[in-house]
Formats: sequence, C-alpha cells, structure tokens
Amino acid sequence: MDNNNHVDYPSTTKEWKLIEKVVTGLQDEQRKTRRWGIFFKLCMLAYVIAIVVMFRSPMGGAGQGGDQPYAAIIEVNGVIAAAQDASADNIITALRDAFKDDKVLGIVLRINSPGGSPVQSGYVFDEIKRLKETRELPVYAVITDMGASGAYYIAAAADEIYADKASLVGSIGVVGSGFGFTGTMEKLGVERRLYTSGEHKGFLDPFSPENPEEKEFWQGVLKVTHNQFIAQVRLGRGDRLKETPDMFSGLVWSGEQAVEMGLIDGLASTSSLVRTKFNSEEMVNFTRQPDPWESLIQKLGASIGAGLATVVTAPSLQLH
Repeated sequence: MDNNNHVDYPSTTKEWKLIEKVVTGLQDEQRKTRRWGIFFKLCMLAYVIAIVVMFRSPMGGAGQGGDQPYAAIIEVNGVIAAAQDASADNIITALRDAFKDDKVLGIVLRINSPGGSPVQSGYVFDEIKRLKETRELPVYAVITDMGASGAYYIAAAADEIYADKASLVGSIGVVGSGFGFTGTMEKLGVERRLYTSGEHKGFLDPFSPENPEEKEFWQGVLKVTHNQFIAQVRLGRGDRLKETPDMFSGLVWSGEQAVEMGLIDGLASTSSLVRTKFNSEEMVNFTRQPDPWESLIQKLGASIGAGLATVVTAPSLQLH
C-alpha cells in the first residue's frame, strides 16, 4: 500500500484461487460444525423426551378396555423369584388391580414358567384364595409351554386349569441344590478356613466336606416343604386329582396326559378360553410392568454379576 491509500491486490489468478480455496474451506468447516451442533442438540432433546415418557408411563400393566367388560390377563413368565418379573409382589399387585376393576369379567393367569421359590409361589396361592373371598370373580390358569413346579403351585389356586396338548405340566417336588469343591481344593492345594459360632452354622458350605447328619437334616427340610406343596395342590384341585404314585414325584407330563390325571381341566388357549368362559373377545393385560430404569440397567447387563454371585453362594429351595 502506497501513500495514496492504494491497495495492492494479488497480481495473479493463482493467488486469487488460493485465497478462494481457503475461504471456501473455512465456510465448509463452519457449516459442518453447525450441523453437528444441531445433531447433538436433537439427540439430547430425544433423550430428554424419552426420559419424560418413561416416567409418565404407568407402572402397572392395566390397560384400557373401553366401555365393554373384559377378561383380565396376568402373565406369569420366567422364574418365580423375588427379584424377577414373576415375583409375588408383581403378580399380587396385578391380581388386586383386576379384582378392584368393575369391568373385569374374570382373570386368566397366562403361565409359562419352570417354577422357582416356594415362598413366592405360596404368597400368590394364598392371595388368590383371599381375593376370591372378597368378590365372586372366576380365576382361570392357562399354561402355554410350561407350568411346572412353583408355576403349577400358583395354577392350583385357580378355579380351573387349561393347557395345550404339548404343554409341560407338573413337576410337583422340591430341590435344594449346591456344589461340592472339596476334591478340587485338595488337588489345587487350597485350604478351607471356616469359622462359625454354632455347630451346624456352615452346613451348606460348598467348600466343606458333607456331613451325613446334616444331609439327613436338610433332606427333612425338603420333605416338609414338599408336603406343604402337595397339600396346596390337593386343596386347589380337590377330587379332580387322580393320584398315582408318580404324581408328586417331580415328574412332568404333557397337557394331554395331565388332563387324564386331573392336573388340568382341559385343553385351551387363552383366547379360546376367554371366548368360551366369558362369551367375549375383549382382553386387557394387567401384568405389572417393571420400572423403566430397572429395565434399562438389566438390558445393559449390570445385574449379571449379582445374579451369578447369588446362584453360586446362596443356597435356596426351589420347587421342581
């Protein structure tokens, strides 16, 4: 630039092209930055909306059936245990909701479970009997793939039980399982040091040798629980049972065989049962849904470690 304020512009086309390229590049970078900024803001908005929807969604499973009366469907899926979907708390909450609903014609327990805790199953059995004293509402059980052990315990509280001809039904027995690692420890040169206050406090310890006296005691506990299970099945089924020596042995039967034994009342699906018993097509699912946060955590696998530790270290009774 000279004293007359003269501006020196690039003298060649090559220099102009270089300047244009730099400016264009800067503009492209700004556009990309704006686009990414908008993208992340939209993602954050979607995340917030999802959280709001989860918290605003009803925690129970009761749906809306319109003005027409309907059958209440309650699912009993998977292992019956306190920390599972098929816990006594979840099933009982759904049962109470259904009994309080004036538009409910009756309840259908749709069961697909291998069983589980005798305590949880007993809670549900007792609650069904109690609720039926508060309102004359029919309760039916429909077994799909499997209704065994604790699941059959629950089904026995229903007025009638139905299944498919190929369903697995029964397994009226109790199992208390564990592991014994004493031989493995000896081979590895590991010494077990267990300190207890009480002669038999550590009798279920998998790292200690089995004691015949304690084994006999534990077998007695299993027998008492088994007798409780049998008594409830007899209470629920009454003279419909055609008892055989194998009926309470822990074996399972097909639905077709179960009809002949009096373990179930007939063969039917949920929809066909609702049409037959209630002369209706209307069904509303009352199954209690899990907390959205718990579902998210479980999907991420955060509960796997705790569940594995429980299985390995905590002995428990299971209805099988």
